[in-house]
Amino acid sequence: MKIALVGAQPQNTLLISKIQKILDTSFIQTIIMTENTFNLANQVDLVFIIGGDRAILDYFHKVVDESAPIIGIYESESTGFLGQIDVRDLETIIPRLKKNDYRIDEVVRLAVNVDGKEMEPVLNDVAVFPSKSATLMEHILRIDKNDVWHDNSDGVIIATPTGSTAYSMSAGGPMILQNSKVFVAVSVNSVDNTRRPLIFSDNCTLEISDILSRYHCEVVLDGGRRLGIKKILTCMKHQYPAKLVRLIGDSSVTSLIAKKVKIAEELLNMPPSAKLILKILEYEGSMSQKDLATKTLLPERTIRLSLGHLVNRGYVKKKTLLRDARHRTYELKI
Repeated sequence: MKIALVGAQPQNTLLISKIQKILDTSFIQTIIMTENTFNLANQVDLVFIIGGDRAILDYFHKVVDESAPIIGIYESESTGFLGQIDVRDLETIIPRLKKNDYRIDEVVRLAVNVDGKEMEPVLNDVAVFPSKSATLMEHILRIDKNDVWHDNSDGVIIATPTGSTAYSMSAGGPMILQNSKVFVAVSVNSVDNTRRPLIFSDNCTLEISDILSRYHCEVVLDGGRRLGIKKILTCMKHQYPAKLVRLIGDSSVTSLIAKKVKIAEELLNMPPSAKLILKILEYEGSMSQKDLATKTLLPERTIRLSLGHLVNRGYVKKKTLLRDARHRTYELKI
């Protein structure tokens, strides 16, 4: 058996070494896979991705073609939903992997084209928003060249079943089981009160065109990379699905939704300031207390209390800057 290890972040170096030692003891060959060697993704039996959901999403952006099945490895409790194995359990799970005591779920990815240029595929969602928040965006949504709606809203989200429990759900979209052969389109805060999320077959081609706003608009890929858009976004099912390892007996398809419902219930009791900070970190990535105060206009004391609440609940993690140990940043724990 040959397993590739992926974990480009400096903080993962020690964890990768630890995993390598565990695999060596089990006589499993390992290779360290970097962006320059992602062409090896289909030449191994499994790929271990070190980190949370963001590491898994980034991996499937960079590996455009077929990949060996992946397993997400994390080091502690996480609010992520794609990582499957705590490194503390790895030694007990390796015998099951060697005996092929697992199944492989193939989940659809979205192929994305912006203004005629092919982008990296996305696993969760692609969204179009004005570059300035709280600004209306006019657009037309077409499916297989047929007009479906002409709308004015804060933006629009196109999500896969995997992504239906992420940003799309926060905007009022439905939760969809991962093996469903559909996508969902959600108009965010439409001026039309009758506008509802649209579920359509994953064999269709969707277009967002005739985009107008007072400010330039942006495409957001899996909540990460942003790029400008002028004319048209086209989405369709990607040729190569993402392959996720599921241990036999793992009811992750339904437990994922149960976990989301539990978190939603917790969010109801969360202070509004904490909800705002959580959403800002989701959109903007890692930020300091000072950055958050500037962005949210909240008092510094409120920022500190809210961050303490989010860190204690496990939604946010605190990091010390390597270049200056006196400063700390905060990011989603995914």
